[in-house]
Amino acid sequence: MRGYFGIGVETISKPMNAGNLFRSAHAFGASFVFAVDPQFSIREAGLADTSCAANNVPLFEFDSVGDMELPAGCELVGVELVEDAVSLPSFRHPRRCAYVLGPERGNLSDAMLARCRHVVKIPTKFCINVGVAGAIVMYDRQLSLGRFAERPVAAGGNMSPLPPPVHGRPVLRTVGRRGGSET
Repeated sequence: MRGYFGIGVETISKPMNAGNLFRSAHAFGASFVFAVDPQFSIREAGLADTSCAANNVPLFEFDSVGDMELPAGCELVGVELVEDAVSLPSFRHPRRCAYVLGPERGNLSDAMLARCRHVVKIPTKFCINVGVAGAIVMYDRQLSLGRFAERPVAAGGNMSPLPPPVHGRPVLRTVGRRGGSET
């Protein structure tokens, strides 16, 4: 899968939820994890993180939304149950992005929503655990951007093999002092 993603939380108050999210992020191949204004020492999240994500995935902690820095070209995607959010099954994930989830008993702040390029919602009847919500978003990303064989038409049917990758003809690029050209 090309691109990268990070996932984080804003104003989270329960270290076990953060640990669960960071462990799932490690399992799904996140490039980084982050916390904005956590309400506890972020290192406490390790109590629920049996994969030791912080030892394997960069962990960033920011004091406020204004302090938050993302890599150049990284689109911020808020995960929130708001009316104008795009339903996750209809969302096309950016190749380079960071997902941010709100606190357990609240929403993403207005400042955070203002920084989000996209806002998605998981089509549930009510809010779910932040760790579960993050895992659903990462699974959907993997499913939609990964390379998997088509599902069988009938339940329990035979799976089609994954088709071989298709490559076009080589593209040779030359760049000179007087401009560039492609052949």
